[in-house]
Amino acid sequence: MSDALTLNDLAVPLRVLRLLAMDFGHLPAPSVRVSTIYPDQLELTFYDDLPGFEVWREALGIAPDAVTYREQSDGQTRVLRATVGYEGAVVLLTGYADIVAPVLVGGAA
Repeated sequence: MSDALTLNDLAVPLRVLRLLAMDFGHLPAPSVRVSTIYPDQLELTFYDDLPGFEVWREALGIAPDAVTYREQSDGQTRVLRATVGYEGAVVLLTGYADIVAPVLVGGAA
């Protein structure tokens, strides 16, 4: 399993992170994750920042219809997710945002 991996085994997603920082350094900063579980994957995650997710989706050339939508936490959180191959790595782009309950005006139920 991952016990035998070295830092060099994570070179592809780390190289892609460096390329993205150089090419798209002006874009909103995501949370970044590289894992020994998925050594060819780079995760870019946005919390409460779907506009940031959208800017990165466009920059990475991901079509809008390639984005999946789901809800979690009993419908309290929306999750957008897309993947794209980029320079040899799989880039997983994820965005989380609260689903705001509608405000009822005038006591309507």
